[in-house]
Amino acid sequence: MYDIEIADLRKLIELVKEKYDYDFKNYAMSSFKRRIKRIVELYKFDSVDALVERLTHNPTFFDEFVSEVTVNVTEMFRDPNFWTILRDEIIPNILSNHNKLSIWHAGCSSGEEVFSMQILLEEMGVRDKSHTIATDIDSAIINRAKEATVSKKNIELNSSNYERYQGKYTLDKYFTEDKEKYNFNKQLLSNVSFRKHDLVKGQVFSKFDLILCRNVMIYFNQTLQNDVLYLLHESLFKYGFLCIGSKESLIWCDIANKFIVINNEEKIYKKVKE
Repeated sequence: MYDIEIADLRKLIELVKEKYDYDFKNYAMSSFKRRIKRIVELYKFDSVDALVERLTHNPTFFDEFVSEVTVNVTEMFRDPNFWTILRDEIIPNILSNHNKLSIWHAGCSSGEEVFSMQILLEEMGVRDKSHTIATDIDSAIINRAKEATVSKKNIELNSSNYERYQGKYTLDKYFTEDKEKYNFNKQLLSNVSFRKHDLVKGQVFSKFDLILCRNVMIYFNQTLQNDVLYLLHESLFKYGFLCIGSKESLIWCDIANKFIVINNEEKIYKKVKE
């Protein structure tokens, strides 16, 4: 089995930064190494140098490379208790002070979290008061999210999560079956805008009442996590809510004192200082 040296990874990271302006240097190195090893095996490269060569001379390969490096594991109503708290506590709190609700899904992957949110808002009767922006670094995955489909093999888990969340109906209400996939009702995405956005570059493009950036930062080292948390803080209105993954935390970061913990188990925080 071909072993990848740190020097190989550095060369690859430098090439990608220089040629494509994507910066992977602050990704968690063990996770990044695993993914590069998988790419080398998947495309039958004999070395990381061969991968660097392909990226140097074949820019069209770069989108495939990004799709393989970035993580796209997702499901609908993941952690059902989290969604229950959003429905019963967080969203009513926001709408008690505002007529409108602005939401950002940062690192939206293939869209399952976005579909879940739109179902939640529809069942609460407030979807028409909301505007959602969903972003990801990966162009291909954004296009998949726009297509609004879910694989048949995933529908059972998604349905089970929805039942545990105690939705009003069954998940079938929002999907139509089509061969190997289910099509989500695109009318529910009428207030959603999908965009490409790189969290690493740290550009604030709007302000939000609610940001979901769940299970994205576990793939970053602490330096990059800190930078991303600054960006998320800047992107929230005062008294807005930030939701991160269950294995992630704000406690250690430079801006921890600008948030209060709303729910520690589900990692929901409220911005209380600019």
